[in-house]
Amino acid sequence: TSEGRCKSVIRCPFHGWSYNLDGSLRGAAKANSFPTIDHRKWGLKPLEMEIWRGFVFIRFKPGPQPSVANLLDRLEDEVSRYNHVDLLQTAPIDCSSSGNVNWKSIRDVDNEGYHVARAHPSLNDLYGKNYYDEPFVNGVSRSIAPFNEGSGKLWSVIHYKKMIDQFTSPHNELPRAWLYIGIFPNFVLGFYPDVVTFYQEIPFSVKETAIRSSTYKRADENRTMRLARYLSERIDATAIAEDWHLSIMWNEGMKSSANKGIILSDLEYGVRTHHDALREILPVMNHEIEPTRGTLLERNNSAQNLPPNKT
Repeated sequence: TSEGRCKSVIRCPFHGWSYNLDGSLRGAAKANSFPTIDHRKWGLKPLEMEIWRGFVFIRFKPGPQPSVANLLDRLEDEVSRYNHVDLLQTAPIDCSSSGNVNWKSIRDVDNEGYHVARAHPSLNDLYGKNYYDEPFVNGVSRSIAPFNEGSGKLWSVIHYKKMIDQFTSPHNELPRAWLYIGIFPNFVLGFYPDVVTFYQEIPFSVKETAIRSSTYKRADENRTMRLARYLSERIDATAIAEDWHLSIMWNEGMKSSANKGIILSDLEYGVRTHHDALREILPVMNHEIEPTRGTLLERNNSAQNLPPNKT
């Protein structure tokens, strides 16, 4: 669930067991129907948790990545101006399926702006001339999209810029740009003048991925800011639908017998650096032939000393 209220106790909706806010077991329903219950053993399982500027991050198992605060330290000054500690969620977190697509295909499409001019008319009208991707550095990437000069051509873009121009202090001091911060391997934060957003690919299988996302408004949002948020969400929704279609085509293309590899533009080095990071932890990706089902771990372990892929 994405929300809840627990004044003093967490209660299981299935059997009614209750837990203290520290996760320890408070009591079991009809406890006399059980043998002696060790309250320490049967408490909730602890998870790693970190709160970074109002966002709550958890992970179910320890991993090699440092804390979120450490990862984003080099961008702290840039993102601090957005005051996202005081943001309010606009709707419950959404988790929707993107269809029969591998999560890496979705990430490949999202990791470069080379396709914006052709595939995203609204984004191109808003910031296509100035969009710039930076590579992954220590697990974090940055993409900055300053708005094009002029009013734009498309209705949503024209009126979105008009609303942004009417912002008052302190919000009119924010950059006229959309800023994207990627955290390896599958998480993105978006910082706009009117809203902060996140989205994340959740792989269910090799062929199925869900997109988890939400948006957050300013606590002092007024009518002008609300209209700007409506328009930016309209622009974003169009781009998301376009990217999903591209991801499906990209995913299908990778499986084609005609696929003999790819060549990347200098504008696609976000894709390359993401692949480089994947290859560091999965050297089996250097193999040209896909491992058969059930052999990936063995193939990966035997690939530790392979030279890096040149494509």
